[in-house]
Amino acid sequence: MTEPILEISNLVLEVIPSSQRILKGINLRLKKAKLTGIVGESGSGKTMTALSIMGLLPNKLKISSGEIIFHRDNQSSFSLLNQNDIRRVRGKEISMIFQEPMSSLNPSMTCGTQIEEVLRIHSSLERKIRKEKVLHLLEKVKLPDPEKASISYPHQLSGGQLQRIMISMALAVKPALLIADEPTTALDVTVQKEILLLLKDLQKEYALSILFITHDLRILKEIADDIIVMKEGEIIENGESNRIFNNPEKPYTKGLIACQPSLEKRPEKLLTVNDFEQGNLSHPKEKARIDYSTSEIILQIKNLNLSYLSADIYGRKKFFTALKNIDLKVFQGETLGLVGESGCGKTSLGKTILGLVKAQSGDIWYKNNNLPELTDKEFRKFRKNIQVVFQDPYSSLNPRIKIKTMLFEARKLHFPKEKYSESLIQIQQLILNTGLNIDSLEKYPHEFSGGQRQRLGIARALATEPEFLVLDEAVSALDVSIQAQILNLLNDLKEKYKLSYIFISHDLSVVKHMSDRIIIMQNGEITEEGDPDKIYKHPKSDYTRTLINSIPGS
Repeated sequence: MTEPILEISNLVLEVIPSSQRILKGINLRLKKAKLTGIVGESGSGKTMTALSIMGLLPNKLKISSGEIIFHRDNQSSFSLLNQNDIRRVRGKEISMIFQEPMSSLNPSMTCGTQIEEVLRIHSSLERKIRKEKVLHLLEKVKLPDPEKASISYPHQLSGGQLQRIMISMALAVKPALLIADEPTTALDVTVQKEILLLLKDLQKEYALSILFITHDLRILKEIADDIIVMKEGEIIENGESNRIFNNPEKPYTKGLIACQPSLEKRPEKLLTVNDFEQGNLSHPKEKARIDYSTSEIILQIKNLNLSYLSADIYGRKKFFTALKNIDLKVFQGETLGLVGESGCGKTSLGKTILGLVKAQSGDIWYKNNNLPELTDKEFRKFRKNIQVVFQDPYSSLNPRIKIKTMLFEARKLHFPKEKYSESLIQIQQLILNTGLNIDSLEKYPHEFSGGQRQRLGIARALATEPEFLVLDEAVSALDVSIQAQILNLLNDLKEKYKLSYIFISHDLSVVKHMSDRIIIMQNGEITEEGDPDKIYKHPKSDYTRTLINSIPGS
């Protein structure tokens, strides 16, 4: 049996002073030089387990019982519940990569300085040697221009580059254990794959032990030696990766594996974790793709061009081309998928359609209206027809007003002659149609989970009775289990309200499941367009092929 590097015994974590249990007797064993994955939905206790190991728990939480033992090479083991012990090893022998690099890095310091700070605190290297070591680390994590990255501030680098900076910081003093908390959640599939391969290579090179936290089981299929499944503060299943994927024991684990969109099939409804736990395992029939090309054109874009004024790291101003000669059509009742990496122009196109950004040239015809030619007053009246559901349900809802007030605002603005009683009936029905209770109307956004907030975002968008929705990464911030519920909901609402969608995402598997037709974007241009199944099976461009090959589990 492989020796453990860390063992947790009967760990109980409670909220002060209510004694509510967040972790309920956790027992786990991390093997040396192995990558162990922890998977589960938000609130399952994954991150709290990691923060307990690091001694970084918030003040309102306390460990009421249990033990965390760290085994050092050729030295005696010791408990990480002792604050003096954890301070000696934190950052040096146990390092952590956090989920969001932009909020984890200091925005007022260059990236090189922040990496050097780790070396200054945990080593006795001279300043000149430290700077050389920083460049070596940046080369190790495969940044294309280490010197430029070293003198850059966090806001001047992309999400993938920032995550590489975080990895280089974590590995600066060669720790024995690396904890990676959702390190690829916010990244494009191509960048995600690069980061996963990088971590796996570094693990083998340094004989690292890695605890990899995620809600996406497909990721662990590629990299994990062992998997731990958590739910509501408990470990419900664990074992070798092959066993978990090929022969899962618990319905919850089976649900996590099955609820993600298939690359081969397109069921009418995705199975959810709840379906497995409740035994509702009827196999939905395959949904046929519909050719909408004979339907009415609801949106047509002709020769659309958009540029932004930006500056490089030296302050030199230049124009960045976000959209270049875009031509596309959306037919009545169709879901058009827009897919591509960050910076390809997907969101810029959505914002331009919504009138949030003005293009330099081109036409956007919505039925008989050329939107760029409308006055501000005319566009405000028109806006009810096209609504948007944003990526982040946490920041897109006003935290200071109740849900009822939020929905009434939309009705009052676009249906000023509607009576209060009539609006209330419409709002109540809308809440029910999006899968929430009438009681939700009297609550504030912070009282809802992430999936419930996204339902509220959808309800708000539908409150104006639109014909067309722009869904901008509307499920990318959600757990895979919640994602399946929201995708099913969007398909149901599309039929119920006779909607047309533009579905924007960097995840080709989700877009393939949702869309009747797909457009691939790269560097502000459309590179490929057509039937999702044909594009997946026979991609025309190398870029599309790279996107497909980067899908976890593909």
